[in-house]
Amino acid sequence: MTLSRRLLASAATVAAVSGLLSAPAASAASLDQVTAACTADWLSTTTPVLTGTTSGTGARFGLWDETTGTKLVGRQVDALAGQLSVTPEALTDGHRYAWRFWPQGGGQPTAKCGFGVDVTAPVAAVSSTDFPAEGANKFAGQKGVFTFRATETGSGVACYRYVLDGTIGVGGGCEGAVPAAADGSATVTLRPRDWGTHVLQVQAVDRAGNVTGPTVYTFYAPWNANAPKAFGDVDADGVPDIVLTDLAGNLQVISADATGTEPSAVIPAQVAPGGTGSWDGLEITHGGWSRNTNPVDDVLVRRPGSAGGYYLYRGGLDPARLSAIYTRLPAAEGLDWSRAEQQVSIGSGARSAPEGLQQLALVDGDLWVAAVEGYWGETSRVTTTGNWGGYQLIGPGPDAAGNLTVWAREKATGTLRAYAVPRDAAGAYDFSALADPAAGTVLGSFPVAQYPTLGSTGDGDGDGASDLYAVTADRHLVTFSGVTNPKDLGLLK
Repeated sequence: MTLSRRLLASAATVAAVSGLLSAPAASAASLDQVTAACTADWLSTTTPVLTGTTSGTGARFGLWDETTGTKLVGRQVDALAGQLSVTPEALTDGHRYAWRFWPQGGGQPTAKCGFGVDVTAPVAAVSSTDFPAEGANKFAGQKGVFTFRATETGSGVACYRYVLDGTIGVGGGCEGAVPAAADGSATVTLRPRDWGTHVLQVQAVDRAGNVTGPTVYTFYAPWNANAPKAFGDVDADGVPDIVLTDLAGNLQVISADATGTEPSAVIPAQVAPGGTGSWDGLEITHGGWSRNTNPVDDVLVRRPGSAGGYYLYRGGLDPARLSAIYTRLPAAEGLDWSRAEQQVSIGSGARSAPEGLQQLALVDGDLWVAAVEGYWGETSRVTTTGNWGGYQLIGPGPDAAGNLTVWAREKATGTLRAYAVPRDAAGAYDFSALADPAAGTVLGSFPVAQYPTLGSTGDGDGDGASDLYAVTADRHLVTFSGVTNPKDLGLLK
């Protein structure tokens, strides 16, 4: 064979090989494109609709029961405008399934989709050692732990919906519900406010969305003849409370030992005193109680700039029994209440046996102290220098020994200082440490820009020392142990 004939033969061979190599690519380009819309992990129906798409006129469909290891369906499915839809015959409750599509003209199938079928609602149960169905180990006004469990053999429990002494809401989702732990249980802490019989309704929701009918748990909370006493407590549970308004003008009561911002009570905006229709903008202070009253904080409410008077809520804030006494402010030489910047309750000098509720007021840069006995009692001037104008007063209440203290934040620097208020030889309170606001003991720095609201309701964590709380610029509630170890409880309503 001559050279030219060899070259022609080689060229023909290369062309043939090239044609063979390019054939699969051309074939792949002609294959249908198929997708599968995978379903949820668990479905609450035995006849689910399984869908997908195709660029062709149809696809092949396969379905397997993975619980038994058997293939149930293998057939052709026609497409409608590129849409694939298959509704299997009744599937078995509690089984797991897998399915996929194949391109009609051949090629790789879609990824396997998996789901389980659960059409049986769980059955919830409730128990509590604090408030058992028979008898009681705690009293009305005290917190008790309740445990929720459910009988569930399918998808598993997702959450529990519940309500105490009310009507459980419609719907079956987990929004606002307590999530189930890994073992399917959940615990909640509830406080039956009044003595008597209480009804707790609970619904279990499984991962497929099935909701049990309400389980009704009835228990009795007895009256406590020796109610706990705590400075800062406004709801009679023996624990100090933080009182703040929400964005709608309602008044929220949040326990100082809470782990979140969910209020234990909400006082509606429309019952705010003075016909204002909102608690926002009112000055609200509490810390201690007067003689001959229940050991729950009296709450004083005043409109800033008012020279007329204030509203006194005896025995705390009970949404069901809310009644204010309107009391006029006392006249005193050199005292103009319309110019008062702030007033704060500072306690009486004893956590459990008060000797008269005291208020500290900041007026025109000076401090005044007044004793409250159902009305403003004796009022006296504490300072005369006018140097307190740049400070915010905080009433942490008495310590475990009954010694009074006042805290104050310098607004310009954020510096927090403490001022001791001991008794003198005659047993009266000595406020001389408040003569110079810069002379207090520095406790730390809490800049106003970071913590626009800073306060104290006494000993929130039970260690015998008063604690701070704060609201950040983005409305997060933060509690402290003393003045350290901040704990963000989350966003306020």
